[in-house]
Amino acid sequence: MQNYPKQTGTLILIASAIFWASVRASNLDTIGVTLLRAETTNVDGLGIRVAQPEAYDLGTTNWEVNPASSPVQRPENLFTYTSNLGSTTNYPNTLNTESGHADAVAGYFYGLSAGVATNIAHVDNYDANYFYNDVVAATLPSNIGDAVVNQSFAFSGTSVSQQQTIDSHYDNYAAQYGTLFVSPANNGGSVSPPGTAYNCICVGAYGGNSSYGPTLDNGRSKPDITAPGGETSYSTPLVSGAAAVLMQAALRGDGGSDTNSGADIRTIKSLLLNGAVKPPGWTNFPPQPLDTNYGAGVLNVFNSYKQLAGGKHNYVDSTSVSTGGAHPPTGNLATIGALSGWDFNSISSTSAGIFSSATDGVNHYYFNVTTNLSGPNFTATATLVWNRQQNQTAINNLDLFLYNAASSNLVVCSTSLVDNVEHIWLPRLPQGRYDLQVLKNSGNSVSDSETYALAWEFFLPTLCVTNTGTNVALVFPVYPAGFSTESTVSLSPPIIWNTNLPQPVLADGRNYILLNPTNSAQFFRLRRP
Repeated sequence: MQNYPKQTGTLILIASAIFWASVRASNLDTIGVTLLRAETTNVDGLGIRVAQPEAYDLGTTNWEVNPASSPVQRPENLFTYTSNLGSTTNYPNTLNTESGHADAVAGYFYGLSAGVATNIAHVDNYDANYFYNDVVAATLPSNIGDAVVNQSFAFSGTSVSQQQTIDSHYDNYAAQYGTLFVSPANNGGSVSPPGTAYNCICVGAYGGNSSYGPTLDNGRSKPDITAPGGETSYSTPLVSGAAAVLMQAALRGDGGSDTNSGADIRTIKSLLLNGAVKPPGWTNFPPQPLDTNYGAGVLNVFNSYKQLAGGKHNYVDSTSVSTGGAHPPTGNLATIGALSGWDFNSISSTSAGIFSSATDGVNHYYFNVTTNLSGPNFTATATLVWNRQQNQTAINNLDLFLYNAASSNLVVCSTSLVDNVEHIWLPRLPQGRYDLQVLKNSGNSVSDSETYALAWEFFLPTLCVTNTGTNVALVFPVYPAGFSTESTVSLSPPIIWNTNLPQPVLADGRNYILLNPTNSAQFFRLRRP
């Protein structure tokens, strides 16, 4: 994907063309698709309508997907092609011609051989200039009816005010119609629109050519997530495909009976970000919820699916406190039984009145994070997502806190003043009872009430060594995914860890690694990158 300066009065969006080369199966392994398909039945985007606006190939005006191309291999009747010249379901057609970039993006998104969402219901293929100017930015935009829109293009040369205008158009459309826009961070330099929109998912290229945050307008955390790919054009459709798969799973009831909440764009975004695997060097801090290069981490749709399957769980308690005041655990003894799950809910604060003071609202989620093992530490991750509301320039200010319920001590928090995402990640959490809090600040509120989605996971990575016949087996859970096994013959410094162990075999929901027996001592560990 390349970008070219915007001409006065016209938005020119151009992406470079590449020819499809074989997509390595390792991409689908890395992002958890292979494991998801092995563990779950028919998670392939069935019934989900998607859109693929495409900018022009480098040096051409081509933007159409060829259904018969080697990356795509889908029937012609799956597609509708639309530009300012009209609309057609035929291919080839008089609107335009084949784009190598569009074919490659489609291959990663829904292509038959290497796509993530291989059974989507329909694809609306748009000319990107028409899509932005006549659909998203229209005076009275109409609903295209597509749940996920993959946009492997970026606006180039935009000023801060132009970025804010573009962001507002996309945010308003997403808030009005519940459309999930998945857009690239861009290839180098700072993140660019439309990936800078509040209500979209902005994708970086893990291990490739990618832009970084924060945004130029007010320092928001973008990208939201990363995925494999040499350029962000090809990382983005992997995330779009994962979103379509999660929507399908939610709508068929895999996350419980509240299917509309499970398929809401805020829930999907929270699950995708919360299931991401942290790469080496990932970091965040309370005012900056996501890493400037990696967002929440590297996409892993299997982890996200398992959190969806953990079910929707309501908060245990709701309280109000004086604005800016302390909000320790309440002492409520009820507990959410699922250490992996989600919620879609609302929270309220109150503004100051003539006879009353302003208050913050707090929703409390209590968890008993325990095991029958002695001493091990859990890993905690939680992601809070809400929308910038339609026709608003600002957002409500929500925060995320984790308290030790026994001591009332704050453990970790995410308190950005500018983001509509809060994210906490703590890899060494002692056993105990914890209060995960969603807080709505009353100061400078857009509205007294805000709808949000929350995803969480508390997990304990366990590795067992057991005998299997004449061999030795390492056994560890399938979920959460993203761990590798390592071995060493000595724990005396400097420790040298061997990373060349055999690949695990999946059986009965567990990973098995068979090793030849040896008389020498060996030590093993699970490690995330």
